This record gives sequence, structure tokens and C-alpha cells, in this order.
Amino acid sequence: MPDIGSNVGIVRSSRLVWVAAALGALFTAAACAAPADNLNLVRDLAGRIGPIVGSALACPDVARPRIQFIVDKFQAVIKANASNEAERDDLSRLFDRSVADGRNALTAGRTNCRTAERQLADLEQSLAGKSASLIGVIGPAPAAAATAPAASLPRAALASTARGVTATEIRFGMVAPFSGPAKELGRQMKLGIDTAFNQANDAGGVEGRALRLISADDGYEPTRTVDAMKQLYEKDQVFGFIGNVGTPTAAVAVPYTLERRALFFGAFTGANVLRNDPPDRYVFNYRAGYAEETDAAVRYLIKLRRLQPRQIAVFAQQDSYGDAGFTGVSKAFRSLGLNDASILRLNYKRNTVDVDEAVNQLKAQKGAIKAVVMVGTYRAAAKFIEKTRYLFPAMIYTNVSFVGSTALADELMLLGPRFANGVIVTQVVPAVGGYSSAVLEYKNALAKYFPGEAPDYVSLEGYIAANVLIQALKRTGPQLDTERLIDVLENMHNLDLGLGTSLNFSRAEHQASHKIWGTAIDENGRYRSLELE
Repeated sequence: MPDIGSNVGIVRSSRLVWVAAALGALFTAAACAAPADNLNLVRDLAGRIGPIVGSALACPDVARPRIQFIVDKFQAVIKANASNEAERDDLSRLFDRSVADGRNALTAGRTNCRTAERQLADLEQSLAGKSASLIGVIGPAPAAAATAPAASLPRAALASTARGVTATEIRFGMVAPFSGPAKELGRQMKLGIDTAFNQANDAGGVEGRALRLISADDGYEPTRTVDAMKQLYEKDQVFGFIGNVGTPTAAVAVPYTLERRALFFGAFTGANVLRNDPPDRYVFNYRAGYAEETDAAVRYLIKLRRLQPRQIAVFAQQDSYGDAGFTGVSKAFRSLGLNDASILRLNYKRNTVDVDEAVNQLKAQKGAIKAVVMVGTYRAAAKFIEKTRYLFPAMIYTNVSFVGSTALADELMLLGPRFANGVIVTQVVPAVGGYSSAVLEYKNALAKYFPGEAPDYVSLEGYIAANVLIQALKRTGPQLDTERLIDVLENMHNLDLGLGTSLNFSRAEHQASHKIWGTAIDENGRYRSLELE
């Protein structure tokens, strides 16, 4: 399965006509731009030209002198626009990373040598006769980081002093696990955001600007999160953040963004650390919270499945994510007038599948537990079910959406239908197998931009969250900055994206949706709708 965790992409041939049109406008912009603006433009170019060079290098039939001409030209651009050695080194490293991304895109099959040859030829033509001291070529943004608009040149009025905003693009950052046991969550979330950005860019972008997503890997470890955030904010100069993954990592990332008054939007977590009352000005959520998901699960188990409260236990990750889920179950008990003091918690450590202690705790209950509310990631959850299914054949397992629904079903089906059948997952998006307008639009876009990728609940969430942000960006207008965007978001009401529920923000409400959908895996590994009430 391709790894889209890195900022990989190749300029789409259908957009290369845009290069010639943008060329003259960019010459004018570079000629009158301040040094800092020129550096931002060089960074932009590194992310566009590097992948073309890298994919060409991976093709043995492409003549090396042609590639060297492009490299020499770009190195001259770096030299002409960097004011010191540190800036030159930083730009050279960025260019080298983009070249490596291009190589990886070809070897992974996301492009081919015929396309690489055509893109190199178009780039050569665009560069011919242009001065290296002025940045003479710009192409659409990389495909995996969203493509550039097919039409409409940036207008002079689009000049912006906001970080991460140029005449041609808006850069967003994303910190998520692209390595380790939870990497599929990061990959899928990024896939959904890239799909939405690609779709918007094909329609002309936002005020002529392409949306670009740059990602960094923290492995789902909070100790790595700050460095990843710094890389995106300080080196890549992103405007804001979208789609960060995880609760323990958000506990580190949110303070970082608040101190810098940067947007933190649509994170893949339902924890209360992102849901303060009153809300933090720069933090916005699309999804319902874990408290709402676990409340729905508890009510389902008690009211529909007729279980006694003492028959319900919680399997939880031993960190702030697990704490958030356990707190949600406790709150649900209290809201039903039940005593929450004796709820059994079964723990496991983050980024492991070491569930033996939790299994032994469950065994010690001698069959008294009839249902387990699970607050984990897909591999640990699957391992727990694997080790307890035969011991307790009638056990009801419910999971919160962060588990990674498709990955969980895949893991369980590898064990056999018996392990998957009946496992419940609460969702914060509609069923991916359904026919709502939002889901159909998502599936069509996913098939167009990432053929071969299967629809998934996590990528659907990324797609929806990105579309909410895109609507706000469009309403903000050409003079984009963070404060204007926040004001627009806080006045966004009754947004209808075809989900079956309207989305709303306000100054007092920074969570757009409170809707929970119930699903259960069938014997074929597919999710079926489940009525929770």
C-alpha cells in the first residue's frame, strides 16, 4: 500500500499549461518582491521542481545532462536569493527532500517514466531563457499535497503578508503517525485531506491560490510532536494546521499553536483537550467528542442490549486518549443516574499490542463482564479481541471511531470472520458504504485522485474536515490572515455538506458536528449500519 505520509507528488500534466501563463505574473512578483518573499517563492519552487527532477532521475532513459540543466538552474536560483549560508543550506535540503520524494513517487508506481519525461520537457521549455535571479517558473502543487488550479491567474490583490500564504498557494501542515503501529490512521487522514484539496484546486483553488498540505511524522509519540510542529511552522512556514492525529500528541501540539496564534483545525481526536469551555480561539473541531461516542455506546448497551452497569468494562490505552474515553464512560454512567466508582478499566501501553495484563484482568472477573467499551487503536484492539473471543464467545465489543475502522476490520478478518462479526464501532461520519451526497462526492473524488485506494472512515473524516475549512477560506476572501479566518469560522452556521446533519460554529461552539452513527462489522468484514437508540 503506498505511503502518502511524506510530501510526495508530481506536477499533473493536465495543469502544465498553467505554467506558461503564470510565468509572466511571477516574474513581475519576483522583480518587486522583498527578499523574504523571494525566499518563500524559492521554497514553493523546491516543492514543485524537485519531484520532477527526482522522477526523471529514476528513469534510466532520461538523459542526465537534461536533468543536470534543471538542477544547475535551480541551484542558481537558490544562490541568487539566499542572503547567507544558513538560508542556502536550508533551501538546498528542502530541494533534496523534494527530489527524493519524486524518486519515491515513481518507484512506488504513483507516476511513470512517460509522464516524467513529458513533465521534464515542459519544465525545460518554461525555463528556457529565464534569469536565475528571478524565479522563472512555477507549476501546480504536487499531486499528493494537492494540485494547483487549472485556470485563473493570481490577481495582484492577492498579495498577503500572512505566513504560509503567497500569491499562488496556501500551505497547511499536518503532524500525524506515518510510522509505527498507528501509521494507517495518519495515512488515511492525509489521504482524505489531499483528496479535498485536489478537488478544490481543480476548481480554481481559493481565490486562485492552490491548497497545499505538508506533513510530518511523529510516530504517535508526544515526545516527537513538538519537533514535527516546529519543522512545519518554522521551516516550511505553514499557515496553520489541519488533521493532526491523536490525543496525547494534541496535548503537546495545541499549546504550541496557541502560543503562536495559529489555526489548529479538524484534528483526528475527540478528546476534551481540544474542547475547552469557552473554546480556545484558534482550535476548531469537525467531529463529535469521545464523551459523546462513549455515551452513545453505554446507552446502547444498557437500554437496547439490557445489560447491567456492572457488566460493562473499559479497555483503554494507558494515556490521555484512554483517559478521555474512560472519562466519557464514567460521565455516561452518571448521566443515567448510575454509580461510576466501580467501572473496571483494562489498560495497555500506547504503540504496543501488549494486552496480556488486560486479558488476565478480564479472566479474573469469571464471566461477570458482558461488554467491553474499547478506547484503543486498531492493532491493540484486534489483539485484545483475538485473545478473548474464544474465552467469552458472547462478549459485546464496542470501539470509538479513532480505532481506525477499516484497519480494525482488516486485522480481524485475517483472524477469521468469527473475530470480526458483530464488533461495533461508533462513527463521526456517515457510512462509507452509503449513498449520501457527501459520501458519493468523496468516493468519486477519491477514485479520481487516488485510484486503487478503498473508501475508509478515517479518510472520509479528513475529506469532510478539509471541506469545512475550504468553505471558510472561500468566505474569508483574498485578503487572508488567521484572525479574519477565525472570525469567518465563528460565524459559519447551518453548513450543509450532504451529511444528513448541518454543521455549525459560533464564538461559544468550536465543534461543528455532534452526530454519532452506529456501525457493526458483518461476517464478510463490511460495516453495516447499527441503530444505537
